[in-house]
Amino acid sequence: MSSVFTKIIDGELPGRFVWSDEHCVGFLSINPLGPGHTLVVPRAEIDQWLDAPPALVEHLTRVAHAIGVAVRDIWAPPRVGLMVAGFEVPHLHVHVFPAPDMTAFDFANAAASVDGAEQDGYAERLRETLRGAGHGASVPAA
Repeated sequence: MSSVFTKIIDGELPGRFVWSDEHCVGFLSINPLGPGHTLVVPRAEIDQWLDAPPALVEHLTRVAHAIGVAVRDIWAPPRVGLMVAGFEVPHLHVHVFPAPDMTAFDFANAAASVDGAEQDGYAERLRETLRGAGHGASVPAA
């Protein structure tokens, strides 16, 4: 059975994509820890990061870094969080999010609902910033 992330990747469920390449995608979280909270997800259904080939983990980290720089450039948080948790969906994913303080790492503080237009704006700002940083080949139109 496909994971919810595979269904998003395959277009069966909606997603606000900011990155897409042959190995992974990046799309906004539906329960964000902050503006621009992005999930970097391999196309392959891999449950845990330790089960992924090291080259894929390296690629996911490079993509997360590019997105993290964009988050920093747009929202200027004191830190940009990076986390691999994976309890909510059994499909490897890396969280990238603005972190004003340590409470940003607590999923109890995640938004229960989001404003769609606001999220669309965040996704577009990330795409524009990623394109401006030279990642245009991996940034989808919308």
